[in-house]
Amino acid sequence: MTRTMVDVDVMVIGAGFAGLYAVHRAASAGLSALGVEAAPDVGGTWYWNRYPGARCDVESVDYSYSFDDDLQQSWTWTERFAAQPEILAYLQHVADRFDLRRHYQFGVDVVAASFEGGCWQVRTAAGQTYAAQFLVCATGCLSAVNRPDIPGAGEFAGQVYFTAAWPREDPDLRGKRVGLIGTGSSGIQAVPIIARDADQLVVFQRSANYSVPMPNRPWSPEEQRQIRERYPERRRLSAYASAGTPHGTYAKNAVDTDPWERADALWKRWREGGVLFAKTFPDQNSDPAANDIARVFAEERIREIVDDPAVAADLIPGDHPIGSKRICTDAGYYATFNRGNVRLVNLRREPIDAITADDVRTINATYPCDVLIFATGFDALTGALTRIDPTGPGGERLRDIWAGGPVTFLGLMIPGLPNLFSISGPGSPSVLANMVVHAEVQVDWVMDLILAARARGLDEVEPRADAARAWTDHVAHAAEQTLFTKAASSWYLGANIDGKKRTFMPYTGGFGTYRRHCELIARTGYAGLVLTTHTGH
Repeated sequence: MTRTMVDVDVMVIGAGFAGLYAVHRAASAGLSALGVEAAPDVGGTWYWNRYPGARCDVESVDYSYSFDDDLQQSWTWTERFAAQPEILAYLQHVADRFDLRRHYQFGVDVVAASFEGGCWQVRTAAGQTYAAQFLVCATGCLSAVNRPDIPGAGEFAGQVYFTAAWPREDPDLRGKRVGLIGTGSSGIQAVPIIARDADQLVVFQRSANYSVPMPNRPWSPEEQRQIRERYPERRRLSAYASAGTPHGTYAKNAVDTDPWERADALWKRWREGGVLFAKTFPDQNSDPAANDIARVFAEERIREIVDDPAVAADLIPGDHPIGSKRICTDAGYYATFNRGNVRLVNLRREPIDAITADDVRTINATYPCDVLIFATGFDALTGALTRIDPTGPGGERLRDIWAGGPVTFLGLMIPGLPNLFSISGPGSPSVLANMVVHAEVQVDWVMDLILAARARGLDEVEPRADAARAWTDHVAHAAEQTLFTKAASSWYLGANIDGKKRTFMPYTGGFGTYRRHCELIARTGYAGLVLTTHTGH
């Protein structure tokens, strides 16, 4: 069999947290590495996601690399929950510190990849072709922009923006009539800031989401000193934790607590803020009765904040248990609807009929707009990879392999696509865990496998179809033990994308459990994988 000449050992698509670390690990191991990125610089999701209020809902000191102690000791996070500019500055600092840009080509949009002659042929929108023995797709689980097909959207004559692809220079919204479509995380974070500038803001809500206040503040000098001192212990607690952070749940199940005790625990988590409210009690995401306790508490807080009972009722979800869709975090979202220049439109009650040159028309009313903002999220977990649609040596296309829903081995490899690795994709904890520690664990596993194969003179690795099916069935079984599958409108299920197969995609068994699965596979000689030479030996 003829072997294609290889440009590099490892090609990495993406320059976010996972991509940068993959390039660093490959280059440090002596492998030739090339990274490509569609943006003009590093940052990944945090390059594009620069909408007003964009901020991480994991504490900054945890949402950072752990692989280099000098890095974490020398970098100073200024706030408890870092905003987009600071996260981007951090990634730029990492790229500078480890000289990673020399391995990258920016402004490169990958549109296709096929495994031919024992290597991946990767094609770009500009017509370039790269050849790589191994392809690491660090394309991001929240990077493929969802642009909904709303009748007349292309006819709108005003300014149009997407929170997922916000311009580098913030548009001037002062005195404008703004319509914002979508109330997921990005919409909820953007609304309070946009409302302060706009003359009028109409928020079009299809699906209400639960949001918890984010009591953000600067770290004091003493707190920063303690953070550096306690980093080893913080990382140790995170290493096998359920979500990859040092925070645990209350010691007792919600249903086993007295009313005063559970109220105290919920108030503590509510005041701490952030997504941890969804994990107040160990049974909160598995027992409907426990979930109801947290749900009722959160709904009482919403009614306390929102002046108009009818608006509060529209803002309270009625279609899913709390936490079964990703809980959002905000800085004054609910209170924004007390402003005289803000209006909420419930699209369940009055759907959008069409968008015209200067307004949004529902079946009940017309809302004039100078600006439209689509906070409609992403084709999550799969979209960035299916748009490339890699093709295996037998002509197997990813879209066909995943036609019935994603099938993976450990959320890292796909049957029929040898030498291809997907980071933070379906079948892994992904968005249910601290994405940075999660990326480090997955990248380390991938690089260790590549080095182990090369040490044995082998150059192709691929999961067996039965092993991938067994892991995918395990992921589905784990999800069925929780309340996550009860949220019919969740992007965890792909419900926000028309025509997408409804399958719960992340692994709900916990980050620590997942990590142990990966370690076990490596210790047992990579059971479930087929390791061969290109000639089949």
